[in-house]
Amino acid sequence: MTRLEYFYSAHSSYTYLGSAEFIKIARAADVQIIHKPFDLRVTTDVTGPGPISGRTPQRRAYFYGRDIERWAKWRDVRFIEGRYTAQRPAYHDNDMTLVNCMLIAGQERGINVNQLAHCLLQGHWVDDADLADYETLVQLGQKAGIDPEPLLADAVLPQIKTIYQANTDEAIARTVFGAPTYFVDGDMFFGQDRLMMVEHALKTPFKGTWPRE
Repeated sequence: MTRLEYFYSAHSSYTYLGSAEFIKIARAADVQIIHKPFDLRVTTDVTGPGPISGRTPQRRAYFYGRDIERWAKWRDVRFIEGRYTAQRPAYHDNDMTLVNCMLIAGQERGINVNQLAHCLLQGHWVDDADLADYETLVQLGQKAGIDPEPLLADAVLPQIKTIYQANTDEAIARTVFGAPTYFVDGDMFFGQDRLMMVEHALKTPFKGTWPRE
């Protein structure tokens, strides 16, 4: 059985860009996605490239402006302002612990959280949803066709927060340096622009090993 792991945070722009395509690829390959929401900000402080505020204006303009606009056009993905414009959500800097733990709680209950994850990402980047707000998460959960109340109740439990911390620690240990990051039987693919490679690897693994010694 192929192991397909998905490291991301529910507020990540590039995770949103690739979300629908990734779910489509996994479905076509008949492979279950193992969701591993993690603390993206903590991880990138350790593995790089660090907080967005510490990057040059030119880099921010390219990666969080022009590049997103082109990929949105390519994947036919909407953003807040206009059809293909990357406008930073108003609540983007809020704490993502609750929403990420909501996803973990769903998976721990044996729920397929693919659509929930997509609805949360889409809500944040299209509707400017506050992913730290309880009532907002209730609405988005219902939109995904999932009863959100039990998941949100579980999300604040110590055992769910322990998994969230473990995902973050694992991301650091496995040299994850951004979101989304996919692993196909341990082989790492960083970025939604590697999804064609993920699709290939699910059929025919690439030669070589990861991590490097």
